[in-house]
Amino acid sequence: MQIVSLLLTGLTDHAVATHLETSLRTVQRRVRSLMDLAQVQTRMQLGFQAARLGWLDAG
Repeated sequence: MQIVSLLLTGLTDHAVATHLETSLRTVQRRVRSLMDLAQVQTRMQLGFQAARLGWLDAG
């Protein structure tokens, strides 16, 4: 959920990748995977679902 938390602070995918010391493509794949898991179509919906499901409080 680090990725979602960082995106919610307004960071770009590139900034998230730099912060997590990983590649841009890895961040993009993980965001897509989280969107599929949450069954949402947009990143805005992902943030809402992550909060609603308690994912952001998990860690």
